[in-house]
Amino acid sequence: MFQDNPLLAQLKQQIRENIPKKEGVIRASDRGFGFLEVDEKTSYFVPPPYMKKVLHGDRVVALIRTENEKEVAEPDELLEPSLTRFVARVKMFRDRLNVVPDHPNMKEAMKARPKKGLDEKDFKEGDWVVATLKRHALNDNGFFAEITHKIADKEDHNVPWWVVLARHNLAQIEPADLPEWQDLEADLPRQDLTDVAFFTIDGPKTKDMDDALAIRETEQGWELLVAIADPTAFVAEGSELDKEAAQRAFTVYMPGRNVPMIPRTLSDELCSLKEGEERNTLCARLTIHKDGLLDEQTEFFAARIRSRARLNYDDVSDLFEHDKPLDVDAAVLAQLPLMKAMTEARINWRTEHALVFPDRPDYDFELGDNGAVLAIHVSPRRLANRMVEESMIAANICAGRVLGKTVGYGIFNVHTGFDEDSLDGAIELLKSAEAPFEKEEIASLSGFCALRRWIDGLDTRWLDGKIRRFQSYALMSAEPGAHYGLGLDAYATWTSPIRKYGDMVNHRLLKAVIAGQQPGARPSEELTQHLTDCRRLHRMVERDIADWLYARFLAPLVATDTVFEGEIIDVMRAGLKVRLRENGAVAFVPAKLILDNKDRLECNWDSGRVFLDKEPIMELGQTLAVKLAEVVEETRSVVAKPAVAIVPGPLPEAPAADTPAAE
Repeated sequence: MFQDNPLLAQLKQQIRENIPKKEGVIRASDRGFGFLEVDEKTSYFVPPPYMKKVLHGDRVVALIRTENEKEVAEPDELLEPSLTRFVARVKMFRDRLNVVPDHPNMKEAMKARPKKGLDEKDFKEGDWVVATLKRHALNDNGFFAEITHKIADKEDHNVPWWVVLARHNLAQIEPADLPEWQDLEADLPRQDLTDVAFFTIDGPKTKDMDDALAIRETEQGWELLVAIADPTAFVAEGSELDKEAAQRAFTVYMPGRNVPMIPRTLSDELCSLKEGEERNTLCARLTIHKDGLLDEQTEFFAARIRSRARLNYDDVSDLFEHDKPLDVDAAVLAQLPLMKAMTEARINWRTEHALVFPDRPDYDFELGDNGAVLAIHVSPRRLANRMVEESMIAANICAGRVLGKTVGYGIFNVHTGFDEDSLDGAIELLKSAEAPFEKEEIASLSGFCALRRWIDGLDTRWLDGKIRRFQSYALMSAEPGAHYGLGLDAYATWTSPIRKYGDMVNHRLLKAVIAGQQPGARPSEELTQHLTDCRRLHRMVERDIADWLYARFLAPLVATDTVFEGEIIDVMRAGLKVRLRENGAVAFVPAKLILDNKDRLECNWDSGRVFLDKEPIMELGQTLAVKLAEVVEETRSVVAKPAVAIVPGPLPEAPAADTPAAE
């Protein structure tokens, strides 16, 4: 009788309208309840019954009620669902199809059906699928999803790769070959450099070799020849293959495999600078002075080369670091000491006049046939790595100069240091640390470089970890611009065109300069934004797969009581994140495993420190000995705990943290 009473409905609406409301994001816990996060410092408790109508990450408007003398949030209006397209696992209830989203904070199954054309009988318990959310419980009676396609059976050992690629909507295989490959630039004048003793330095398993080097000594210092693979000789601008490469943007590199941007016939065969085979290349002739200064005069030209030697990083490094003989062409061997001297001069020059970040080791997964992680090898950045890196950086600096001055546009890597809206916070932090810098100074390229050098000279890494929160991200831009992260006026990469679409764009522009022709159209804002987004996306893909493999590798070690050395890379209210130096894995250390007493222990994000009885005991950049407490492959979570009891006392000095070089 009362259900359809309009007066009662009106009264309920009036009451609801008078209840305070807050907009925020739902954060679920693993115990059924959750929180409505309004901002960094304000949150409201969401009881378990209300959490059944929302999902972790939903943006909602909630009613703020008082229940049992405590303010609670009741989600009332859905503004933005956290799920639209998502990866899930199949769950069968009474032979009916359900899916559980693949997310550590979403454990409840929701009813599902396959889209038209799919057979429900093809899906089994535990299979991996892609689904779309069709109904949300805050708007309808429960959650409901539609399965759009199957990713993999639950027994598939390649699940980490297929699932992560599917989550990010990326291709699993390379583009298809053309029926026939032709040199589209047969009329392009190319210098014959087949008699020059070029060589490549790569990893032992690398197939897509895109750079070869040759060097000679001069009165000024050195003349460096950089020869780069030339896929644009085979891929016509605006063709379907070109559009496909632009969409993919980059080769996707993952532990154990890669998905090329262009067909493997090009990347691994026709364009790869293989030993003893003639190849089309785009070249640059660089002059480097004895003090490491890169001369303004650079010659770009097209050429045919033949690499004399396929070297790898460890063998070249062992030659100089351990006097281990290297069996290689004499003309190549004679160049390696020149490469070493040039590299050291460039590093010294950039250290003084630009920026050189401390080396960070690579972590290589050794995988078995069934996807099992057999070992994780630490690969430090050795001398040969630096030889190639310094050569490529110098070549990209020269491309930035030529494109900026001659063309006026291209694909530039730009980094502004601090965003305008973060400068005040950055300078406030620096003043508190008694740093000798002013706001206007750190906003300039030279001032930013001076600041980074000053921070790198400190005894602890706390300020380094804190100031990075204010730094901007590197972007792709059609306009020339400074790259503060490298300390350079302009930086345009062209040295990896079989791996990066932006480098293909720059190749075409450089070829126009070489030929004295009108350059192609200015890259659109849509393209530069797409390239920026894809670069971040691919880093997420590599990280997501690595997290899965780390979980597989570390799970058996929980019972061994092994002690790991962890660098604190983040401090949050709930605990710490540490990177294990032995293998590169990131583990979470919950505050309750440090000390299960909220009144005494505080993990403070703002300060980047952990306090015990109001005294700081840990901070960003510090090294902490930890043991594994729990590893769950299903959620790819690694939980650690301090290896020894935490007691108040002065903060120990932290060793210099390894920092990846900015792109």
